[in-house]
Amino acid sequence: MKKLLLSIFLGVGLSVSAQSTKTYGGVKFPTTIEIGKTSLELNGGGIREKYFMDLYAAGLYLSKKTDDAGKIIYGDSEQAIHIKIISSMVTREKFIESTTEGFKNAGHGKATDADIKKFMGFFSDEFKIGDKIHLEYSPEKGTVVKKNGTVKGTMPGIEFKKALFAIWLGSKPASADLKKGMLGKN
Repeated sequence: MKKLLLSIFLGVGLSVSAQSTKTYGGVKFPTTIEIGKTSLELNGGGIREKYFMDLYAAGLYLSKKTDDAGKIIYGDSEQAIHIKIISSMVTREKFIESTTEGFKNAGHGKATDADIKKFMGFFSDEFKIGDKIHLEYSPEKGTVVKKNGTVKGTMPGIEFKKALFAIWLGSKPASADLKKGMLGKN
């Protein structure tokens, strides 16, 4: 009986440790994810605030950790930004508005008006607390956009990815504190 209980305890302990997480603003992010056959590790994360209100938590995943925003923006390897909505203030309309503004401020890559319109079209349904948005880039596919686990579409090319990631990591980021956190500098 003792051996059985020890086996169960060790098995549970191993499965829990294999699913290691890091918490930002009460939201747990796995410390590793897979894109295709590539394992990415959580580089950092944080909370997007506006007017002292927490809007969403975000985590940046890379194949090799770095605190160099330029290397990330211009890097042509698997990368991901995972976002979880934590406020009812984040509506579909507000998300589209702030993301459009983010593209204007990005200053990196090339996102045409047609690209931005196509990307925004992936977010046709309403947002609610708990929604998860995954922006996952791979050189072969481009940026795959998922909402709550469902693929909404793909944006091809490195230039669009540069502009998209610059929303959070560029010289005029959506949030300086979130950028710092995503770069692992918090």
